[in-house]
Amino acid sequence: MLVLASTSPRRAMLLQEAGFLFETVKSIVSETLPVGMLPKPGVRELAERKARAGLKQWLELGGNSLDAVLGADTMVVLDTRILGKPANPQEAEEMLHDLSGRNHAVLTGVALLNGLGKLKIEVIETSVVFRPISTEEIKDYVSSGEPMDKAGAYGIQGGAKKFVTAIEGSLTNVIGLPMEYLTEQLKAWGIEQINIASRGVNHGVSASERFT
Repeated sequence: MLVLASTSPRRAMLLQEAGFLFETVKSIVSETLPVGMLPKPGVRELAERKARAGLKQWLELGGNSLDAVLGADTMVVLDTRILGKPANPQEAEEMLHDLSGRNHAVLTGVALLNGLGKLKIEVIETSVVFRPISTEEIKDYVSSGEPMDKAGAYGIQGGAKKFVTAIEGSLTNVIGLPMEYLTEQLKAWGIEQINIASRGVNHGVSASERFT
């Protein structure tokens, strides 16, 4: 069984659209990294933290040690600077001004872990190019509220797609999970997609629903 250690609606959507059956647990961890840690090791570390926290909860709820727990973390990186979720609209505007007319990287750390100690972690990178964005466009986009819960202050699947001129790599990686990579990994862990005709059903079930 696949267990998503996240309450992210975007990650759940990607798994559902790909036809995976899964359950969810909350994974609350510290996202503070050691001073000076580079983005790739950092996103790898956070993905593993989330997977381990999710596995702990899953086993406490009575889950099987053979079940695969998925933890993931996404970072937007401009040069060497990590752009996290904006704390307020002003910070969101500043991030978008910085991204305007430039190329940046989106890194997603993907960790798969089970209760027998099997662990696989990878960092997938996608390059994204923004066209120059006017101050008015930035203000309009920030006022929509969409940037406020997203790394780098934008959602490529939403209003920010009009800012993008080029993508090199996985689009779903920018949304939250690199599904091309993840699908192959899940198959290696014995987790298959369901019949495509059955998709459209809400396949993500919370652990509290399963065990109550």
